[in-house]
Amino acid sequence: MIRVLIVEDEPTLAQAHRLYLERLRDFQAVAVVHTGRDAIAVAKRSQSSGAPIDLVLMDIGLPDMSGLAVAAALAGLLPRPDVIAVTSARDLTMVRAAVAHGVVLYLLKPFTFSAFREKLDRYLEYRQALPAGESAVSQQDIDRAFGALRTPEQRASSPKGIAPQTMEEVSRAVRGAAEGVSAGEAGRAVGVSRVTAWRYLERLAEDGVVERRTDYGRTGRPQIRYTWLH
Repeated sequence: MIRVLIVEDEPTLAQAHRLYLERLRDFQAVAVVHTGRDAIAVAKRSQSSGAPIDLVLMDIGLPDMSGLAVAAALAGLLPRPDVIAVTSARDLTMVRAAVAHGVVLYLLKPFTFSAFREKLDRYLEYRQALPAGESAVSQQDIDRAFGALRTPEQRASSPKGIAPQTMEEVSRAVRGAAEGVSAGEAGRAVGVSRVTAWRYLERLAEDGVVERRTDYGRTGRPQIRYTWLH
């Protein structure tokens, strides 16, 4: 079981990440914290107790310090926990800084459970490709492990006809609407047809990210609206 520390300053998102982890059998959320200092403290205590943190889901924009500064501090622990950056920052400078601080994967907000699961599956493949303990590794071991991290985004978790960029834009449209959106409203916001938006919204509903709600409106004609759950 991979022991995971969730570092996220927004409580609702932190809870969503925990719920997502509960749906993955190989991962266990051992703690949820909302600041960088608490993350460092929990990681140190876990190491001292003999049950170290294996993986940190790290929000970069923490209130007290940068998530990258936290990653740098955790690098001094043995064993060193791996870090997956969870952030809305898209600029190249931030991505390069994350790589420089040892971040193994980069997960952009907002994301669906499918995208979350895909990243965690890749990380699991990476861990399984390396020998346990401190054993020496061969070039083949290293290539296989890093190959798992570099697998293209268009994998089985992104079904045929589902583009990650469009999914991200539709997700953003739903999250930004307190009263939810219809397929037509989402399509206009993203710049796609109502039918296309409906396909993406239904995918989000299947993943348990959005909730379907029937709205009869003033005319009495039923309309399905989709509301972000987390």
